[in-house]
Amino acid sequence: MQIKDLKPKQGNVDVVVDVIDVGIPREFEKFGKAGRVSTAITKDETGDIKLTLWNEEIEKIKAGDKIHIINGYVNEWQGEMQLTAGRLGKLEVVGKASESAEDTKIRTNIPSKSEKEFEDLNVEEEDIEDSDDEEI
Repeated sequence: MQIKDLKPKQGNVDVVVDVIDVGIPREFEKFGKAGRVSTAITKDETGDIKLTLWNEEIEKIKAGDKIHIINGYVNEWQGEMQLTAGRLGKLEVVGKASESAEDTKIRTNIPSKSEKEFEDLNVEEEDIEDSDDEEI
């Protein structure tokens, strides 16, 4: 599967993409649970898409990595498609960033949006995990 083939509300997404940029994590609280979310920019030879990273996924990847999303999901946030591994999917790093990634000027830490823009962050209960790594 390729990015150009993705559609909103599509599940069972299996795609390999390159991570271009990883945003600064934002903290939130929903359903009485604290969590973190970050947005990465990913691409393949057919296009690019934002990737929503939840909690421990944030530390798994860095700009320059190649990742495989298995059983992922495409949602839409503020009119823009976004990919996520979600509760049932898996995110695997299949190629680590090399030191040459800095030489190609891959950007890191997309400036985060203001707190106001994320007040109504669309967080689903299944996206929030307990601190002992068990999903709700």
